[in-house]
Amino acid sequence: MTSITSSTCHCGSISASSSTRPGSSSSAAAGPRRPQPGAASPPRRDSPLTSIDEGSSSVETLLDCATALTRRIEARTARLAIIGQGYVGLPLAVEFAAMGFRVTGLDSDPARVATLAHGQSCTPDVTSVELTALLREGRYEASTDFGVLERSDVVIICVPTPLRKSKDPDISFVVAAVEAVAAGFRRGQLVVLESTTYPGTTEELVLPMFKARGARIGEDLFLAFSPERIDPGNSVFRARDIPKVVGGVTPACTRLASALYRTVVPGVQEVSSPRVAELVKLYENVFRNVNIALANEFALMCQRLEVSTKEVIDAAATKPFGFMAFYPGPGIGGHCIPVDPLYLSWKMRLNGYEARFIALADEINRAMPRHVLTMVSEALNDMGRPLMCARILVLGVAYKRGVSDTRESPAQEIINALRRRGADVVYADPHVPSFPVEETTLKAIDVTQEVLRWADCVLILTDHPEFDFQRILETARLVVDTRNATCGLTLAGRVVRL
Repeated sequence: MTSITSSTCHCGSISASSSTRPGSSSSAAAGPRRPQPGAASPPRRDSPLTSIDEGSSSVETLLDCATALTRRIEARTARLAIIGQGYVGLPLAVEFAAMGFRVTGLDSDPARVATLAHGQSCTPDVTSVELTALLREGRYEASTDFGVLERSDVVIICVPTPLRKSKDPDISFVVAAVEAVAAGFRRGQLVVLESTTYPGTTEELVLPMFKARGARIGEDLFLAFSPERIDPGNSVFRARDIPKVVGGVTPACTRLASALYRTVVPGVQEVSSPRVAELVKLYENVFRNVNIALANEFALMCQRLEVSTKEVIDAAATKPFGFMAFYPGPGIGGHCIPVDPLYLSWKMRLNGYEARFIALADEINRAMPRHVLTMVSEALNDMGRPLMCARILVLGVAYKRGVSDTRESPAQEIINALRRRGADVVYADPHVPSFPVEETTLKAIDVTQEVLRWADCVLILTDHPEFDFQRILETARLVVDTRNATCGLTLAGRVVRL
């Protein structure tokens, strides 16, 4: 079986030792009611599925696998295992545990599991207080023991789906997770893939792996795709507030997966197939990607016309229909927006179609770090200071405000480029204590008056709420603001905005 090793990732940790190339109705609007912390879990009973496995003829004649699991889900007695305890898997595990299920969070990273087992959360969307309460009540446990899969009624896979250096999909994490589940799948088990992936993954890759083990999909094993929709750091829309899209391999698979998610989210949108559900997530992220690209290119036009980009977009946003505001930035980051559109364009190339719009948006967004470098260089030149040996204070290296995630962050390319041009670069980020760059690792510093006076240029890459931008403007000689975080504030030195 493919070996499983640790990896730091958006969804959790599971990886393969070798890479594998990837070859309707809605529920009620009202959401489920969450038990209060400390409340007793629903009374447990013997598992109908266990009785089936043990050959109980009375249960076999009365209940088929789907009915038995549905009843366990409704009674909150189904045992859940969620593979990957990162930004997606941990919040999902906590939501199910808070609703009364017993949940095992599986992760191949021993350090992460040890941290979770001590009640320390590793994501901004789960507090250590709520995690500790669920651990104490026995509703949640973190483990590296994938043997628990054989004892689980439901398995949800939340592992990363990055890109290779060639920008092709790398689904080795998914393959490793599915191999672990398929190796010991039990009769009547529900398996749901949440990892964002190319259309066809569930039916073309995952399904054959279970069939090869003798599973009868829709009869004794149920398989579905339900894309994760987590927005890390978003306190308004948490996992329990976001409707789920569910597409099963068979109608029975769809019904079971929908019944599961209805216990924790306000609504479930059933679609006709896993392929539709896979495309739903890709369309959501392509929509965001291309609109960010439009905002970025619009910002370049506004600069040449000497017009405030933010003023134009804010005014346009007063239109109550037909417009959604997107704002420019130093580049796109995170696990989803820079990556997911390329999963779709890769799949379309295999089908003889070139997704030109996706390619153009990717080109524009990936060019923004180079434009930021030009902004800094020109702003320094205007003040009679060359970029060589200039002292640069970078504010924020996470890919967006309020999080510690630096994956695909444009700060990486920008800082490396500044250092290669001879600049002396330091950074501050309250969420990221250290940041690896070419040939070294930088350590975060505090934004003190002394540091602000030292810097020839303060470069805002991430508009964390912890930064006091008014104080920064009052002290810094030059600010290059790629997030328009300083709009409306009183100026002292010079400010250049995107």
